[in-house]
Amino acid sequence: MIRTLAKSLALLAALLALSACGLVETGATAAAGGASAAQQAKQAQQTEAKIQQQINAAYQEDAARRKAAEAQAQ
Repeated sequence: MIRTLAKSLALLAALLALSACGLVETGATAAAGGASAAQQAKQAQQTEAKIQQQINAAYQEDAARRKAAEAQAQ
């Protein structure tokens, strides 16, 4: 009975070790994917901020042109 229990425990330990390897790999893959998604989100925010600055600059340039045109019309 003790031998059977020892064999069962050894088999259980081996199975846990093998399944843990898969869990570690899955966890590492998920962590890498999460880091990649975070990097993409950061880049998207930077791109959005850059585009917003360009839009603001275009509005300011348009306002300056309208002001200059109004001044010439008077």
